[in-house]
Amino acid sequence: MSPLIQAFFHEPTNTVSYLVSDPATRESAVIDPVLDFDARSGRSATRSAEAILAAAAAAELRVVWILETHVHADHLSAAQYLKAHTGARVAIGIGVTKIQAFFKGVFNATEMAADGRQFDRLLHDEERLPLGALAIEVLETPGHTPACVTYRIGDAAFVGDTLFMPDYGTARTDFPGGDARTLYRSIRRILALPPETRLFMCHDYKASGRDSFAWETTVAEQSAGNIHVRDGVSEDAFAAMRAARDRGLATPALILPSIQVNMRAGNMPPAESNGVVYLKLPVDRL
Repeated sequence: MSPLIQAFFHEPTNTVSYLVSDPATRESAVIDPVLDFDARSGRSATRSAEAILAAAAAAELRVVWILETHVHADHLSAAQYLKAHTGARVAIGIGVTKIQAFFKGVFNATEMAADGRQFDRLLHDEERLPLGALAIEVLETPGHTPACVTYRIGDAAFVGDTLFMPDYGTARTDFPGGDARTLYRSIRRILALPPETRLFMCHDYKASGRDSFAWETTVAEQSAGNIHVRDGVSEDAFAAMRAARDRGLATPALILPSIQVNMRAGNMPPAESNGVVYLKLPVDRL
């Protein structure tokens, strides 16, 4: 069965969020929603999340799930804003606890439990969630981070940061808990799905020579043409390529504010005694 899919591209962070619905019952899920955030001023806004809510209202959809593919390091999650307006449950892979355990120390987040309780549902490999007449199948696909999962819904799969479009390649693996060989095996798991399976990316950076952004491909297209993992690329070759490539990558601009919010399921850190919320900038820690 094919879900209805609407994509929302957030160009400031090159992130794609999705509104995925069952055409029979109008139940829907939002995947990887973005909270607008200007690091220079510390100002947040909800324009991107409001666009998703408007689209859901226009199509008379009922949002029942808010799904995170992982703890993002490049944008802040709007999960809590959407939850407040829809009553939907926020879910993420069980591996989030590994991220919380590491970054609790980085940010001295003494008030935060590192057991995933901030989320409404922690998801395990091959678990299935209802979405009307459809089912959301959870596939653990770590490597970029320990918490990465892919959501398979009907003939579509939402792969988070495991894969990019074939002309751009694959995700970095130099974040805490990342591992190139693990990512390779996760990608092979995705590419073992039926070749006609539609794959939806979480990001696009418009590879050199391409004029427009894109975020949908297929298993067959990735297997044949992904510049990093096309058929015939070995695990050893991939791991060597990824290590060399990752050494030259810059730190994401929003990694520090993003992780503080996203490991809390889209909640800001608690306000201090003056009523103001602060996002920390640990010096020489990462």
